[in-house]
Amino acid sequence: MELSYTYWEAREGGYIGYLNQYPDYWTQGDSVEELQKMLASLYGDIMRFDDIRPAVPERTGLLALPV
Repeated sequence: MELSYTYWEAREGGYIGYLNQYPDYWTQGDSVEELQKMLASLYGDIMRFDDIRPAVPERTGLLALPV
């Protein structure tokens, strides 16, 4: 299973990120590798609770913008 995530470098050092399906739940790590471990742990915690649903529906679309 693969999950996408978003992350950025924190001003005070380290990295902050969240799973794209669960953007309300952030975690952090000192390195990208540690952040990935924390995100995997976070996902495990989320799955333990039956009442947590993805905050972002799993749908995509295309938006046409004028050039």
